[in-house]
Amino acid sequence: MKAGFKPLFAPKTMAVVGVSLTNDSHPANVIFNKLNLRYPVRVYPVNPKGGHLLKDRVFKNLHEIPQKVDHVVIAARARHVPAIIQQCIDSKAGAATIISGGFAESGRKDLQDEITAMARAADFPFIGPNCLGIYVPDRFDTFFLPGERLVRPSRGNVALVSQSGGVLVDQMVKFAGQGIGLSLAVSIGNKAMVRETDLLGYLAADESTEVIAFYIEGFAPNEGRAFVELARKCTKPVIVLKAGKSNQGKHAVTSHTASLAGNYTVFSQVLAQHGIVEARNEYELVSFCESLGCYQQAIDGRVGIITVSGGHGVLAVDACIAHGLGVPALEEQTRTIIRQGLSPSIRDIASLGNPVDLTGSAKDDDFVAAANGMRKDRGIDSILLSLLPYSPGISSDLGARLSHVNRDLEIPMVAYVPHVEKYRMLIEGFELNRVPVSSSIEGAVLMLEALKRCQPC
Repeated sequence: MKAGFKPLFAPKTMAVVGVSLTNDSHPANVIFNKLNLRYPVRVYPVNPKGGHLLKDRVFKNLHEIPQKVDHVVIAARARHVPAIIQQCIDSKAGAATIISGGFAESGRKDLQDEITAMARAADFPFIGPNCLGIYVPDRFDTFFLPGERLVRPSRGNVALVSQSGGVLVDQMVKFAGQGIGLSLAVSIGNKAMVRETDLLGYLAADESTEVIAFYIEGFAPNEGRAFVELARKCTKPVIVLKAGKSNQGKHAVTSHTASLAGNYTVFSQVLAQHGIVEARNEYELVSFCESLGCYQQAIDGRVGIITVSGGHGVLAVDACIAHGLGVPALEEQTRTIIRQGLSPSIRDIASLGNPVDLTGSAKDDDFVAAANGMRKDRGIDSILLSLLPYSPGISSDLGARLSHVNRDLEIPMVAYVPHVEKYRMLIEGFELNRVPVSSSIEGAVLMLEALKRCQPC
């Protein structure tokens, strides 16, 4: 099936089946208008009545379209979908996304089984049904959400696969806010044909993807085992957010996408045994994706902390301990190296334990000196920077300067910086140089926890 994934994720021609000639807010129309106006694909509208949509000819069926269609988006009533799938197969279209609901999730498993059997017999891959479909930055998206309302992360190296379209879009908002870029995002809905295991195999070989994240509600019988085996063999970090932990959650999963939630406790334990990173909630998923998108190495979790505020240093220590990370004392040689590199004005007032508290009088050079000294400590395998941009001695260039230090480090560095527009240049100095930045101390600690839990990475 993998051979058929290029039309799914890199189409040059698309068709949208189900456009309305009278209702421009119809999901199919929203999808067609976005593809037609915003993306570099050739797209054709399809409606059995034919006619015109503004200046565009509406084709009565796929056979009328004058060129081969790579990817068909189906947003018609469920009862019409089998005939449309047959059109796709007969016209040799490459793949499809079925937006339409009204299948297994609403009791029509027979209808879902019918279209799946047709597609499998023809080796015709489709995403869905009952889904938002696919978003590939700068290429296309099949979401029936108006363009002006959709928050689009920039192109990046994280692939996000979700059974829920709503969760996917919400995570995209969070990713954009944290500066995390996507290679692609897929809402698979009922996953009647293309499932997590299929996408894991494809993404493991995808050159544009370095981290693979899943929001999973449930598996078919024995499918969870197959997924874990594939994830274990994958050379890229795999992150899983599993829903349906509680009994009520399991029932909600069944009504949402007709999946089997399974035994969460067993699944969670198996993930941990195989070094597959489990995110316990959406907040962790964001932090884990950002961290593993920057660093592909595992750590033991011995954290060195640099701050300008004693209180923030204490909070960072508490968060590290709560997440199973250590904050060891620095070697005497390390403290001597750092002290010698500090500005004379703070040399005698800075606290050089761990955390290293440079005080509110610290300047950019002091942070650079502390980071350079700390990286040589044999007891430290990661650095957490707590930066308060309102400190008078810190400039907007500090993120870039510390990132350059980080290029020579053999250990990962993460930063906490309040995320407001006023500090954007400082944050971008880190992000443009692949140093992850969190908007909270807790988030920065989670980034390091991900590197510890991803064994091997």
